[in-house]
Amino acid sequence: MFDKTMTFSVNEDREAELKKNLTIIYDALTEKGYNPVNQIVGYILSEDPTFITTHNNARSLIRHIDRDELLQVLVRNYLNA
Repeated sequence: MFDKTMTFSVNEDREAELKKNLTIIYDALTEKGYNPVNQIVGYILSEDPTFITTHNNARSLIRHIDRDELLQVLVRNYLNA
């Protein structure tokens, strides 16, 4: 059952939507005086939405982002792959 590697893929439209929403979340955290990178990492690691401010509907937006998709996009962009 676990002898084959599973594949995971996010299409370009979904990636653009993730980027748009993550930018809104980043900006909302910055506007409220938080370190946005630390807060987003805290959310990714814990899935605790209280790491994200409610300002500009950011907490609601983060709840609609699949963490697996987000991690895939972040790793791909970090590695420029």
